[in-house]
Amino acid sequence: MSPIPKESLGCWFVEWLYHPKHITCLTACTLLLFLLLTCCGSGTNEVEGARILAVYAFPGKSHYGMHSALIKELVQRGHQVTMIAAFSLKNLNLGANYTEILIEPVYDFWSDVMDFFKTDNIFELTDMGNLQYYKMMDIIAFSTTEHALKQPKVQALINDPQPRGKFDLLLCEQFYQEPFLALSRVYDVPVVTSSTLGFESRMSQMMGVIMPWSFVPHTFSPYSDRMNFFERLMNSFYSLTEDIIREYDYFPKMDTMMRKYFGHLNVEIPSVSKLEKNISVAMVNSYTPLSTTRPLVPGMIAVGGLHIYPNKKLPQELQTFLDGAVDGAIFFSLGSNVQSKDMPYEKMRIFLDVFGSMRQRVIWKFENDSIPDMPKNILIRKWLPQSDILAHPNVKVFITHGGLFGTQEGVYHGVPMLGIPIYCDQHLNMRKAEQSGYAIKLHFPTINREVLKESLNKLIHDPQYRNNVQRYSNVFRDRPMGARETAVYWIEYVIRHKGATHIRSAGLDLKWYQFYLLDVIAFAVAVPLLVIALAVFVLRKVLRRAGKSPKKVKEN
Repeated sequence: MSPIPKESLGCWFVEWLYHPKHITCLTACTLLLFLLLTCCGSGTNEVEGARILAVYAFPGKSHYGMHSALIKELVQRGHQVTMIAAFSLKNLNLGANYTEILIEPVYDFWSDVMDFFKTDNIFELTDMGNLQYYKMMDIIAFSTTEHALKQPKVQALINDPQPRGKFDLLLCEQFYQEPFLALSRVYDVPVVTSSTLGFESRMSQMMGVIMPWSFVPHTFSPYSDRMNFFERLMNSFYSLTEDIIREYDYFPKMDTMMRKYFGHLNVEIPSVSKLEKNISVAMVNSYTPLSTTRPLVPGMIAVGGLHIYPNKKLPQELQTFLDGAVDGAIFFSLGSNVQSKDMPYEKMRIFLDVFGSMRQRVIWKFENDSIPDMPKNILIRKWLPQSDILAHPNVKVFITHGGLFGTQEGVYHGVPMLGIPIYCDQHLNMRKAEQSGYAIKLHFPTINREVLKESLNKLIHDPQYRNNVQRYSNVFRDRPMGARETAVYWIEYVIRHKGATHIRSAGLDLKWYQFYLLDVIAFAVAVPLLVIALAVFVLRKVLRRAGKSPKKVKEN
């Protein structure tokens, strides 16, 4: 058989290659090869079916906006989550990959706070100072943490006879529940935390980055990043005081509690302070431009807005009420902890009178079924879909207490805000919002009819407020990936890299006085003082001798 000429072979191959059936086949093979290479190449970026132990034991209802969104996202991505929960997530129908250890009953920490400060309602906490806030956090921390640690199912988790290899990660809330960090040593896993308060001053030592007190306001202060001398002085005092209180009072007491519940285990568990400094990543409920600019380390990840989902259709009653608000609507909600029903009657009457005198309709989250003599333009409900209401185009103003979740939703949907902060970070959040030009901040005890109505009219009719909040909304939405995607990425990153110790700051290994260079400052001050003291001593000696010399000559 004679060989096929090269020219003929080439022609045959070209004809075969360009045949429609063969082109389809080759295309499919190429695509399959590409997908295989992609999967192989991206294998290091995937974490499939990780086993995560989550501890969200603090009974703050509002905090669960962030917690539930994060847990839902993890479960939907195929991870197995076992969660110590203050509130049940059963209504989310998370399926077989979700196991819940429910803390029962829900601990009423506000009763402890009210008893200690001898107040009748939360509104009386408006004028508390930073030192009182530290005490309030102290009360909340120890009562809620011990209540959770005593639970039989939590005890079973702590005393698991064979804990190693059961989990790949410990996920905790960064909110005064530090003894639970010991579970990372029990199960030998890295730790990721989430903070519902946003960037907190205590994260400075926790993550190993110095926060300049000259322009980073303390979490509980009403200051902005533009402080005068007195504000910088007080901000430095509050920040240093908190560090000292935590080092010499708070941590030792938490260590005692931790030893009580973990000390009997056959595993070495360091102090709470050291455990806190071995957190791999801290996810923070904030995002530019809602927080002040500050130094960060790679392990501090902003995921503000994690709880915000695409708009859902409103219940028909609310939809009709808002659609009919031809002059606009005002939405009034003070969150889940601050309840409008507890407002002193004289203040409530001010709001009712002002609302009744306006052309706008009002939707008010009010925890009772009715309000005496309520104007006809007001609709009250015990629970309301806040984000979906704010998305309605007729909503002109959002009256809020200044919590981070509500503030983020207001900015996300571009609604100007009337802020009435009551406690903790709410003052800081509203000061930032007012400084940014999309909110007016009022002091609850001094609110009167004239101030309230004037403020609402300004927010409704002055276009600068809506223009500013729309601009900030665009910035808040503009990010490389969504908040939930960012959170999951970093959780999986820590699992992939076995704790990601390569992003840990060396500042975490310093004593607090070394961290703030106080030893260097002390040395820098001491050396010149020593030189001056030595010079004065020598000079006095010389002068004494010089003064005695003439006398000796005379006597001789």
